[in-house]
Amino acid sequence: MTAVEEHVDGGATEAAPVRATGIGSWPGTSAREAVRTVRDLLVDGQGTGIPHLPETPARGPGAEIIGRAAGMLVDLPVDLQPSGWRFVDRPGRDAARTASFLREDLDELAEAYEGYTGPLKVQVAGPWTLAASVRLTRGERSVMDPGASADLAASLADGIRAHVADVRRLVPGAEVVLQLDEPSLPAVLEGSLPTSSGFGRVRAVDPQVAARTLETVLSAHDGPTVVHCCHPAAPLPLLRATGAGALAVDVTAATPARWESVAATLDAGTGVYAGCLPTDGSGTDTGARTLVLDGLERTGLAAAALRGLVVTPTCGLAALTPEGARTVVRSALDTARRLGEEVVGS
Repeated sequence: MTAVEEHVDGGATEAAPVRATGIGSWPGTSAREAVRTVRDLLVDGQGTGIPHLPETPARGPGAEIIGRAAGMLVDLPVDLQPSGWRFVDRPGRDAARTASFLREDLDELAEAYEGYTGPLKVQVAGPWTLAASVRLTRGERSVMDPGASADLAASLADGIRAHVADVRRLVPGAEVVLQLDEPSLPAVLEGSLPTSSGFGRVRAVDPQVAARTLETVLSAHDGPTVVHCCHPAAPLPLLRATGAGALAVDVTAATPARWESVAATLDAGTGVYAGCLPTDGSGTDTGARTLVLDGLERTGLAAAALRGLVVTPTCGLAALTPEGARTVVRSALDTARRLGEEVVGS
């Protein structure tokens, strides 16, 4: 039996009622090791795992969330400055390194998933997190300029189309799931981002504008979509309005009001990626299962509401050791299987 047959024979397995996946980042500096480890964990032969293309930010600038997404922008080159990523007139050394990292990841993906059929998730920084981080040529955040923010979002949508096309070409049997990461969205909406001088705050973005922009970028993908925001103030009603297929949120410290919003999300037909395992490795499948069941029970939802739920860590796992990251993902899988038993038995 080949490595592909042993680890990637996922096409004939029916999806489990509750599934598990990772959010994105992975420890270490080896793209090959990260891609194959995630594959071996999440292509589990039971239909429980949703594999994903991991990011390995320890490789350096261009492999992390902002540089990676900025490198996907079409006709908007960036370079790395002491203040972070900034738009420039023409691509340079930093852009070339970023593109090289992504090519390496895709090469490893193609080799590891040869013959694979099933879901395959990719993660990209969303338009507002990118606009909050990438600077204009004069040094201010792009989010300060509505025109620049709109141009960035349109360019990102084009870049996502190209990226998804590359993944589909390299793994023809993949059903590509697009995840937009928006950790900075609450700060954008609150107007709490500091200006470049540090003495002021960037004006808050109108929620309707924020939702329409996210909707535009999500519409660049014709397959399943997820918006991830691990901030405690993640605006679930706004995110539901974007038309995303699912929302990925941290529920480890969710208040009763937050659980009510999670329940409203499920009632609206939007999926939920429940971040119920801390990224420090302290969680267990027993604790995560209890957390989710208790949270939904308080909202009056029956166990059947769990069908289609996806169990995840709260965020990426790059800060852990490789073994620590593997332990968290295994706990996510075990949690999903145990919650799936609740669905089957209901």
